[in-house]
Amino acid sequence: MTRIMIVVGHPEQDSFCAALGHAYETGARAGGHSVDFFDLSRMSFDAILRGGYHRLQPLEPDLEAARRALWQCDHVVIVFPLWLGDMPAILKGFFERIMQPSLLEKQAQGPAASWKFFEKKSARVVITMGMPGFIYRLWFGAHALKLLKRNILHFVGIKPVEATILGGIASVSAEQRQAWLKDMERLGARAG
Repeated sequence: MTRIMIVVGHPEQDSFCAALGHAYETGARAGGHSVDFFDLSRMSFDAILRGGYHRLQPLEPDLEAARRALWQCDHVVIVFPLWLGDMPAILKGFFERIMQPSLLEKQAQGPAASWKFFEKKSARVVITMGMPGFIYRLWFGAHALKLLKRNILHFVGIKPVEATILGGIASVSAEQRQAWLKDMERLGARAG
């Protein structure tokens, strides 16, 4: 059994990103895995890291639960829409807030040789977007994916990180959306 943390980083409730996250959750539970599900649109927290990395900003209860889940999980699934070429601000703020206590603890110990708190964890990043996925990868260089993968997840030791890019989201058929949801269920069943 794998312990999975799912984070839906869409600020609107009942989004297709949430449906993808729930499809993954359904498959994971059917596959015998345990799941902690966090839909940022339904959580109550300040997404702004007000003191930077100079002073601890106490975590709200929703963020405490998310931080605990991150420490306890084996696999993290992050689902979000591509907005202005990047993840929505609420998702970036979520990461800054839940990782701040660990980063401050590490800083207090002196110069860090490693910031890898979460080794032996893997991740899947699922990004939805209006443009075709191949254009995002080839022309735009998949920068939001690279930022999340290299500068956040790898930085704290989470690897490997696999990706699913779902392009043309606004114009695809209902059948295609259903196929994507089934794909998420299959990934969830194998915790992939």
